[in-house]
Amino acid sequence: MDDPAFALEGEGSEGIDINTQTILLHASNHDVAALKPLLRIPGNASVQDPETGFTPLHAAIAAYKDGDRVEEEEEVNIEKAKSTIEELFFSGAIWNDLDKNDETPGCLAWRLGQKELYQMCVNAGVRAEMLLGLMGGYEVLAGEDSEEEEIDVEVEAEADNAGGENGANGHTNTEEHELAVGPAEEVLEAEKRVVNSEDYLNSNLTFTDTALLDEDSNGVMMAWETDIMRRSVDLLLPGLPPGKRILNIGFGMGIIDRMFADTKPATHHIIEAHPAVLAKLQQPDSEFGEKWTQSAEEGRYKIHAGKWQDVCPLLLQAGEVYDVIYFDTFGEDYSQLKYFFTEIVPGLLDADGKFGFFNGLGADRRVCYDVYGKVVELDLCEAGMDVEWVDVEVPVEEMGKEGEGEWKGVRRRYWTLEVYRLPVATFMG
Repeated sequence: MDDPAFALEGEGSEGIDINTQTILLHASNHDVAALKPLLRIPGNASVQDPETGFTPLHAAIAAYKDGDRVEEEEEVNIEKAKSTIEELFFSGAIWNDLDKNDETPGCLAWRLGQKELYQMCVNAGVRAEMLLGLMGGYEVLAGEDSEEEEIDVEVEAEADNAGGENGANGHTNTEEHELAVGPAEEVLEAEKRVVNSEDYLNSNLTFTDTALLDEDSNGVMMAWETDIMRRSVDLLLPGLPPGKRILNIGFGMGIIDRMFADTKPATHHIIEAHPAVLAKLQQPDSEFGEKWTQSAEEGRYKIHAGKWQDVCPLLLQAGEVYDVIYFDTFGEDYSQLKYFFTEIVPGLLDADGKFGFFNGLGADRRVCYDVYGKVVELDLCEAGMDVEWVDVEVPVEEMGKEGEGEWKGVRRRYWTLEVYRLPVATFMG
């Protein structure tokens, strides 16, 4: 067969892809010398077994799970595993490919207790996402069959394999370079539909005592987040002093704004874009209605109706400055959060102020959460900000499984982790 991808034996009589099985076997045996010639062919580092969905990365990680090996052999084997994984990443292996169990290589490493291999997957994910960020907005110009073209294909493949629906700020989609791995192939198309800001703003909302849902039953905001909001306010306003200047982007159910209001701020501005939420805020019994706006000097307590992309430039022009800024939108990709803290926050936040956001970046999968926490940390650093992470326990077992407990009536469980990493960002120096 002329195709170099099947240079070994091609396909057997039963349609078995010998090339794929050979690569997976070498990866499982941690045989780097045998793998290297095969990995020179573009795409071979990410082939998948049709039955298990295993990629070479999965195979290399799964092979290292025998707890009966003696300590000396174990040390040798882990080094061989690390060398194999390093070679696979160097050859273009995709860090968040899913197997048939809906696990990435990192998920598998964590489940098997292989923390070093897990960290290698996290580091690879960070490198990949930072590269995607750098390439954002640039068109790759390349000739036919050029090396640049091959790189572009690999990057596109990696982006396509990161199909999550709740990335930046907890409730948002990160469509540009998705921040959470998507569901398995057999999930219904309706369940895989990506949420975006425009569709969300045009959708009908359902308000309940415990949740705010869009018309597809996505959780825009839920009551279980209250403890996280409480901790966020306590850290953003240590001691809860009155008289501070506060800006919140995304009212939702109003959980955090009620807590901010309790501190008796000097300025309390809220930006909200969804017509249904704005209509609810204008109702006579609203806590943030006319009585609230008139309880302070004109303009100090205010609902700004519209997208933050339109409102914030007006606040900048007006010379507004805040001691605390909090960000929690829905349906926006990570590039918008990054734009906010690189281009908007420096002009609106006081030099001694604090910036926070709801951190649900890839929170339906541990490896994604760890990857994107590091990505945010690096991007904040580039923007001249330090970030302190505070761990907050989340009672996921008590909350129930998909479709149960807290998640009953919600299309997708967007949080699965035991620990929430709460960010508090301040300017360096």
